[in-house]
Amino acid sequence: MLAPLRRGSGDPTTRVDPSGAVWWGTTTPAGPTTLRLRKNRAGEVEAAAWGQGAHLVLDGVPGLLGAADDASGFVAVHDVVERGRRASRGVRLCASGRVWDVLVPAVLEQKVTGREAWRSWRELCCRFGSRAPGPVEELRVAPDPLQLRGIRDWEWHRAGIDGARRRTLIAAASVASRLERAVELRGAEGRELLQKVPGIGPWTAAEIAQRAWGDPDAVSVGDYHLPTIVGLALVGRPLDDEGMLEALAPYEGHRHRAVRYLGAAGASRPRRGPRMPARDYRAV
Repeated sequence: MLAPLRRGSGDPTTRVDPSGAVWWGTTTPAGPTTLRLRKNRAGEVEAAAWGQGAHLVLDGVPGLLGAADDASGFVAVHDVVERGRRASRGVRLCASGRVWDVLVPAVLEQKVTGREAWRSWRELCCRFGSRAPGPVEELRVAPDPLQLRGIRDWEWHRAGIDGARRRTLIAAASVASRLERAVELRGAEGRELLQKVPGIGPWTAAEIAQRAWGDPDAVSVGDYHLPTIVGLALVGRPLDDEGMLEALAPYEGHRHRAVRYLGAAGASRPRRGPRMPARDYRAV
């Protein structure tokens, strides 16, 4: 249910227990909060929450489950996209309703491998975040803007976070409350607001928008692999960003949705294609 919000199998802010219930620790304006989602025998999703922001998180459950997502205007013009659409029946774009908790990992994922970014995310949550309220001892909540601004320089280095990403996160933390308005603005206007933060460009803004308000048109321009994946799937050859946007033009308004359908259809980068090299900033 919350797969787009999970950063790797070791994400300390999410857990799936043996019963299949999904646990999520998140920040809210009222404080750290925990949400549990589970399906009952009737197939209905039951929600429970712990913490001072429990009422806020519970109010956001419909959006989190994609209740506001509207794919009615989507028309597949490629067979592979149609296959993905059929494979994704019932799957909706989730919306966390909050910028901060998806902004931090999105910035961490800038220009590094997923494994590097996820390790840094675990470090920040476990060492500088909070224990999530409720019964799951190991569940964590990401550091809020105040906690993040209190991290010392050498601690950033220890977490494997270089100066550029550190400066972006600190800049975002200083205006975090204003950035939450992007959820209300939505679409291109919401993404433009996010990009007012130095260090947040189109790629990062799209990654945030996809999760914070379930933006169906936010394309991750600047992604290392996406143009190749889209190009091979739609036109049979790798593309650059400009070519990718041209190939996705028939899906304007739903371009991110089309990319999600490509993933559901099995589109992926070549196994022997170029890969971004892993780096360890702790050794710098």
